[in-house]
Amino acid sequence: MKLPFYIAHRLFTADDDRRKVSRPAIRIATIGVAIGLAVMIITVSVVLGFKHTIRDKVAGFGNHIQVENFMALQTTDPYPICISDSLIRALRSIDGIKRVQRFAVTQGILKTDADFLGVALKGIGSDYDPTFLKQHIVSGEMPAFSEQKSTNQILMSKRIADKLQLKAGDRIYAYFITGEDVRARRFTISGIYETNMSQFDQNICLIDLYTAVKLNGWEPDQCSGAELTVTDFDQLESIAQQVVDRVNRRPDKYGDIFTSQTLYEAYPQIFSWLELLDMNVWIILILMICVAGFTMISGLLIIILERTQMIGILKALGARNATVRHTFLWFAIFIIGRGLLWGNLVGIGLVLLQQYTGIVTLDAQTYYVSTAPVELSIPLVLLLNAATLLVSVFVLIAPSHLVSRIHPARSMRYE
Repeated sequence: MKLPFYIAHRLFTADDDRRKVSRPAIRIATIGVAIGLAVMIITVSVVLGFKHTIRDKVAGFGNHIQVENFMALQTTDPYPICISDSLIRALRSIDGIKRVQRFAVTQGILKTDADFLGVALKGIGSDYDPTFLKQHIVSGEMPAFSEQKSTNQILMSKRIADKLQLKAGDRIYAYFITGEDVRARRFTISGIYETNMSQFDQNICLIDLYTAVKLNGWEPDQCSGAELTVTDFDQLESIAQQVVDRVNRRPDKYGDIFTSQTLYEAYPQIFSWLELLDMNVWIILILMICVAGFTMISGLLIIILERTQMIGILKALGARNATVRHTFLWFAIFIIGRGLLWGNLVGIGLVLLQQYTGIVTLDAQTYYVSTAPVELSIPLVLLLNAATLLVSVFVLIAPSHLVSRIHPARSMRYE
């Protein structure tokens, strides 16, 4: 065991009256490191939880990549595209594509005896993955939608149901205007969902793919497009480029042009908001590391001044400045280590408490979620610990040079 480490360990574990001055400084430094690390762990966990929760909600409605008619991206009017079985197979063959499903969108008006509301009705078929919607059903059940026939079932959001004063099991008329033709359909509300995403909850109801295609007057092999789910979201951009190479700017058998877009391009305002959270995270991380660093600097200076006589004795016995300096740096590392331990316990403990209890609630209309979402990432926690340790030790290198200015003869008279 090296001499600086041994002396620092004895100083750190010693419990005598000579540490009356440094003991409060050590506690303050430990608390500063612990609070800084705990805040960083909580901040990173909350931001990760927000980003992944909101991303999954957006993907639940629009999936990761959409293949549509080029004209559909230029206007709000529905334009059809032919998604043939051969194209479905070609898209599924792309490495990284997990699922391909057709969809069709039409505009309609829901009417009750007392009120009416314009909505977008999204038609989905039996190939649609219902996992996301089933997780957000608050009343009724998820119907079995079909692309072969009309079941006259509709799934609507809680916000729409509340506006029209409806509940699961009720029946409602929907009216569709195509040119001078007005069509009416009577649907049964099979279920009510709530995602707290206002972009979707205010406007979207789900019906059979067969019904949506018929109401738009399209051919049986036409639809609004196809939604693609990727296996690894981190590879979204590379997979999307493969889709672009496969379908973009190519015509279908009716002459309509294919195009594609990712959910980043479809909902830029949501992801721009999430990117702002990243900037806030960096600001908080920098501030917390600065807090930990400055508390450690003040603590180390107090400890050095208190141990002036010891420094003089060590120098008189032949210890070099580097040896004494390394002794106090090791002492600081012990303090930082204790602070990191408490910071991990507090930070991870609060994150797990929120994860399993949801004790912190939010305004769902503003933040898209009713409870603060958290996601604990062990690699990021380890990275925060390493960064805090390295930065704290680095900022102590300059203050530790104070020991070189202490003269052995003068230090013997220091009180």
